Amino acid sequence: MNLGTHIRNARSELTKVIFPTKGQVKQAYISVLIVVTVIAAFLALVDLFMSSVMSAILG
Repeated sequence: MNLGTHIRNARSELTKVIFPTKGQVKQAYISVLIVVTVIAAFLALVDLFMSSVMSAILG
């Protein structure tokens, strides 16, 4: 397989790719931001709870 064949195959495969629209990218970005925020808040609450439990146990 030579370089020309490889480039033609790569171009052929790129025509099959469906790129997301600007709206889809924005929606995915907002979804990820919300999920990360919720998980961070949950972990902060768990950390606060665990530290208060440890403080009560130790002293």
